[in-house]
Amino acid sequence: MADAQRKRAGTDEEEGGHPLVAIARDLLWVAVVVGGFALVLFLVCGTWPALVTIESESMVPHMNVGDLVVVVDEDRYGGLTTWAEGNASGYMAFGDFGDVIVYKPNGVDAVHPIIHRAMAWTDGPPHSGYITKGDNNAGVDQRGIYPGLGAIEPVKKEWIVGKALFAIPLLGYPALHIVPFAAILIVIMLLYELISSRYFGETEKKRGRR
Repeated sequence: MADAQRKRAGTDEEEGGHPLVAIARDLLWVAVVVGGFALVLFLVCGTWPALVTIESESMVPHMNVGDLVVVVDEDRYGGLTTWAEGNASGYMAFGDFGDVIVYKPNGVDAVHPIIHRAMAWTDGPPHSGYITKGDNNAGVDQRGIYPGLGAIEPVKKEWIVGKALFAIPLLGYPALHIVPFAAILIVIMLLYELISSRYFGETEKKRGRR
């Protein structure tokens, strides 16, 4: 009987493994789940990134810092509508006429995208593109300067990441503090694994004594 209990305890230890192995297994599972979720988002939204976080107050009051915004391809769920077109047709999104777009300023990938409203299409210099503006800003982007890039040019269609579909308040805050959030999550996982392994170890010892 004692031999059977020792064998069972040994089997349980092998299945549980070292705490670090269990943590690695949990992290792998999280990566698989997150990867699957990202794939579903891409298939539904047709663009990447499909989620962006509002980092400034340029779109207040219709979008606030910490909002998580779902972004879709510009032609998905209806074509892209500018403020001028929306003003004529009555189409509104996020509290004003026209669509809100996410775009790469001057087509540069190395800088943060901008999420502002598409105001109108222009065929003027330096090239054709969309004129954009933050709802909380006094002037359009194309009259401003982007640090390190210079004057912001009209937005070419190929510079558009997508258009905003809807926003979820506050849900983007973890993304704004991703490093401390990830550190806290890892610490919680470590503590859970250590406590659970110690608990199950004590449980097996008590069973062995019986």
